[in-house]
Amino acid sequence: MTKTALVTGADGGMGSIHTRTLAQAGFEVIMACYDTDVAKPVYEKIQEETNATLHLMRLDLGDLDDIIRFANEVKSQFSRLDVLLNNAGVLCHGPKNSVNGVEYTAAVNYLGHYTLTNALLPIMGQGTRVVSMISIAYVVGKIREDFLTETNEKKFNRFTAYGNSKRALCHFTLDAAEAWKERGICINVADPDIVSTGIIRQGNIVVDKLCDWFFRPVINTPEQGAATMLAAALNPEFEGVTGCYFKRKKIRNRKRSFHVNMKERELLRRITREALQRNHIEL
Repeated sequence: MTKTALVTGADGGMGSIHTRTLAQAGFEVIMACYDTDVAKPVYEKIQEETNATLHLMRLDLGDLDDIIRFANEVKSQFSRLDVLLNNAGVLCHGPKNSVNGVEYTAAVNYLGHYTLTNALLPIMGQGTRVVSMISIAYVVGKIREDFLTETNEKKFNRFTAYGNSKRALCHFTLDAAEAWKERGICINVADPDIVSTGIIRQGNIVVDKLCDWFFRPVINTPEQGAATMLAAALNPEFEGVTGCYFKRKKIRNRKRSFHVNMKERELLRRITREALQRNHIEL
């Protein structure tokens, strides 16, 4: 039987590479994209190159109701999901809140993917691999009571918000790996290093131009960055591996203090439940 994969942000720098590689490997791929009009040329190009079966579907990870709509649509069309790549991500230049009253970086990078992954659980099973994109910024992140609330000009810092969102994804991965192990579902995180994609733009014409000239040539290409997530999702040697941190296509050790930070993990569980309850979302 043809296997099915789903990629969020499938038309982006690394997302398009994830999609193409999965298609070339024989997967039927669901391309979950924020703007299907923008994504359509990428979809058409990959379909032409691979002759694979692709499904371009709209998904707004910043809107919990839209995530549930999307997940229900996927479940109505597909009986099995073999690979889920939580690839999409944002790094906001200024304070922005989601329609659900959550700082937008946290809403998309963490809460959106948390909700999507849990909503798709009914079609996951033995052998399903889930991989979420993180960043080395997770080590400086912190989970506080106000993590899943609105932000404003005074308290917003884009790098702090980004690190916090990636740290939350790590905590979720550890919790899910423990909870889903008996079901044979493997969930891991992948760190692509610093990659030359649009997310590193600073919103300043001069800074961005200098970055293009001097910084991008020495950091990872999208192909190099995508390789780690793909290794965790596809390599036979990682079959059955769960709750791990991947970097440069290998399993890496995290600081023990991160693994045993149960107080922060418990706080995240609670405020996540509360955020979903406030928005009448049941998983």
